[in-house]
Amino acid sequence: MTQLVRDNLERLEVSPNLWAGIGQVRGGVGTALVGNPDEVAERLKEYSSLGIDTFILSGYPHLEEAYRIAELLFPLLPVTYPDRRDDSQWAPMGELIAENRRPKEETRK
Repeated sequence: MTQLVRDNLERLEVSPNLWAGIGQVRGGVGTALVGNPDEVAERLKEYSSLGIDTFILSGYPHLEEAYRIAELLFPLLPVTYPDRRDDSQWAPMGELIAENRRPKEETRK
């Protein structure tokens, strides 16, 4: 990614709405989905259709972007929620507790 950004400053959009220049404005390397909410939603749906099922959605400043994502992007996505009848999966503030995916014999060690 570092070489891609350094060698291609004029072509940082590496595929539709996928920008490789994020490393120029913050530390580390990576890519960012950019565009209006409809464009970003379409890219996320496209990636989902390819089998990608986990996305890290963030922006800068973090709190403000979290609200923007929730208000502008989430309504455009087919979001499904786990069954809330099993309260053991939920933390006190409403966060979903990650499932332990290790086989039972490994968790006993």
